[in-house]
Amino acid sequence: MKSMKVFYAIIAMVSVGMLTSCSTDGESVYVGDAQYPSGEGIYGEVPMPGGNRFDVVEENPFVNTKDTPVSTFSVDADGASYGIMRRLLAGGYDVPKNSIRTEEYLNYFTFDYPAPTGNHAAAINAEIGPCPWNEEHQLLRLGIKGKELAENEVPLANYVFLVDVSGSMAGYDRLGMLKTGLKHLLSKLNPNDRISLITYSGEVQKLLESTPVKEFPKIEEAINKLTANGSTAGGEAMKMAYEEALANYDPEKNNRVIMGTDGDFNVGVTDTKELLDMVKTYAGKGIYLTCLGFGIGNLNDSMMEQVSNAGNGTYNYIDCENEIMKVFVHERERFVSVANDAKCQITFDSTLVSAYRLIGYENRMMSSEDFEDDTKDAGEIGAGQTITALYEIVPASKEQANPNQTLATFDFRYKKSLDGSSLSLKHEIRFEEMNSEHERTPDFYFAAGVAVHGMVLRDSQYKGNATSEMAEKLVEAGLEFDPHGYRAELLQLIRKINAK
Repeated sequence: MKSMKVFYAIIAMVSVGMLTSCSTDGESVYVGDAQYPSGEGIYGEVPMPGGNRFDVVEENPFVNTKDTPVSTFSVDADGASYGIMRRLLAGGYDVPKNSIRTEEYLNYFTFDYPAPTGNHAAAINAEIGPCPWNEEHQLLRLGIKGKELAENEVPLANYVFLVDVSGSMAGYDRLGMLKTGLKHLLSKLNPNDRISLITYSGEVQKLLESTPVKEFPKIEEAINKLTANGSTAGGEAMKMAYEEALANYDPEKNNRVIMGTDGDFNVGVTDTKELLDMVKTYAGKGIYLTCLGFGIGNLNDSMMEQVSNAGNGTYNYIDCENEIMKVFVHERERFVSVANDAKCQITFDSTLVSAYRLIGYENRMMSSEDFEDDTKDAGEIGAGQTITALYEIVPASKEQANPNQTLATFDFRYKKSLDGSSLSLKHEIRFEEMNSEHERTPDFYFAAGVAVHGMVLRDSQYKGNATSEMAEKLVEAGLEFDPHGYRAELLQLIRKINAK
């Protein structure tokens, strides 16, 4: 009963406007060395800088369960869309609908999910409860957690840093922050890890041959030499970076290219298909890819997301010092992939669920046949990383259903290595879980709040009664687990919106 009372209390407060707000007018929303002015218009009064490129995102519709009882998708471990949203709101800019990928808002955060047991490298869980923005519906939360690695379990690294030093990368919020991040990472790496540094602008240059981290002064000297000028030759440079990683390849190591750019590929391999084919080829040889996006105004989000997906990698957006610490220090173990080609399949009972809608993952949808096909590429999960997905469910009218009847089955497949066979996990959600008044976790409320925030920003046709005030209260109810304060930071940002 406690959870239900909390839930309805949240909705009641939203309905009557009994909300607290935290005005930060004249201050920066985000705290760090690289602060951005809050601006005057959270919802578009300040014109968006031109030149940013985002792929079109069409929200997933409701699906009739009798026609299609099975839903299949690849995991998405990226967090770039959330960072872009934060940067835009902090600067007073509008958030373009096509920049909003709700799954990346969710997966930016770590959830308090159970760790894997036995020999598995991942664990799954599920939770269902009332849908905050539509009282006639239910909300199903799915969770996945990758295995955490002890320090002595982390494989040695063969990292090739591919750094864009073209003129568009000038400024502390771009190349300056990337240099800071590289130095933070070096201080945390194993002395026997190896680092290469390749730069590109009007020409491609190998600034640093593969060097052990124990030679820190040599690496730091190379990083200090990074300056921005010239045009961009990203495609040619990427080939050199992959060849460098391959030359130092060790199957026992974490072999990875880490690319830092604003995504302006205007010289070199400019044909998208040719570039993606090249990335896929090297991914097949065991070289992972991480893309780090910087800057606003000419951000090629579309290209970086496509390239990172093709390269068995992840894509993060770096907007401030704290994000540098998040990616390079607090969550550096996520550079090690523990669950490869990870995909989910949900099978709903049409007698209990009349329709469902997957929130987000629009560009990660797969056919049901792809689920058991180990040749089909899917997403990777880093060590200790959590993945969250939400389904909005329309219950069927079946008041006399057996409480133990399975409402939905959550199947998950992954590989421990890219060339291995897939392993499977299964979790069943019972009818009684939907109707029970057992306590929902803070993670349930927080995930719902993140989804509400995304739907309100998008002005989603599916937002129902969702408001930014509702997002604030739901996020506030999910702060119990917040090891680095990222959830509290989201709450601060939403409060700023509500104070306008």
